[in-house]
Amino acid sequence: MKPVVWGVLSTSKIGLEHVIPAMLSSPLVELRAIASRSLPAAQAAARSAGIPQAYGSYEALLADPAIEAVYNPLPNHLHVPMTLAAAAAGKHVLCEKPFALSTAEAQSAKDAASRVLIEEAFMVRHHPQWLRARELVRAGRIGTPRAVQVFFSYFNDDAANIRNQPGIGGGALYDIGCYAVLAGRYLFEAEPLRAVSLVDRDPVLGTDRLTSALLDFGSGRQLGFTVSTQSVPFQRVQVVGTTGRIELFIPFNAARGGQMKLALDEGGRLDGSSITVETLPAADQYRLEVEDFSRRVREGAGCETASGLGDALAQARVIDALWHSERSGRWEPIA
Repeated sequence: MKPVVWGVLSTSKIGLEHVIPAMLSSPLVELRAIASRSLPAAQAAARSAGIPQAYGSYEALLADPAIEAVYNPLPNHLHVPMTLAAAAAGKHVLCEKPFALSTAEAQSAKDAASRVLIEEAFMVRHHPQWLRARELVRAGRIGTPRAVQVFFSYFNDDAANIRNQPGIGGGALYDIGCYAVLAGRYLFEAEPLRAVSLVDRDPVLGTDRLTSALLDFGSGRQLGFTVSTQSVPFQRVQVVGTTGRIELFIPFNAARGGQMKLALDEGGRLDGSSITVETLPAADQYRLEVEDFSRRVREGAGCETASGLGDALAQARVIDALWHSERSGRWEPIA
């Protein structure tokens, strides 16, 4: 396969530490350029990573006719605007989560998504541990799946950090709650019908620092989650069925190139003696993500893919319902 030529918008931490190294390690990717609003910052990042071209504006990178696809890890409020700008320039877009700050904003990309490939960058769904967990559920190894439970937290109270600025999409639900929502949708392979949330906001920052939610998927299936930006770092995913249970120990921040472990409990004995632990193949979930996207670009895959704009819209609808529930204090339907 001829490598897809990529450009990266911004010198964000996730790009520099995770996605760019993954791109550089893949034979399916030719990373041509990186852009920043600061040309010196772009040049420094390009020199450090060995990227051929640095641009001092996002628009300049998008004007480069050689670039076929862009990775957009800009602050949350710029995800849709710069995705639309990239699409207008004929570029396919892998956009960091959350794709949009509302369903209406996500919907504004519908026309663009008919012309280019647009995907919300949930790298976890490419990791072997997630693929294996869904395979076990599909095979009936835990009986009928009843509940998915997610906890995801870290501690960051820096007012200057973009994750703590409510006006640009900061806070726990946007930053990491989106992963919890995805976990339920991915493992149940269904969409939730209604949602209720409980939100605690930082009195100074204004962001949600602790958010819990319950999502009703119908047919006796529930997703429960708690996410926090001001708690001890911790993460787990549990899938509980009528006859068994699956546990993912490091579901979201899997080490690049590391081997993850998954626990399967098919007996339910409380002393843990019925648990077997599987070691999954070593993997870089970011490389798997960009390679999957690149293949679909080369193969001319239809823009309405399983992980395309339709999936991003489904995510946005759930988050909208959770914000509505915060205000109403009631269950809210998911449109």
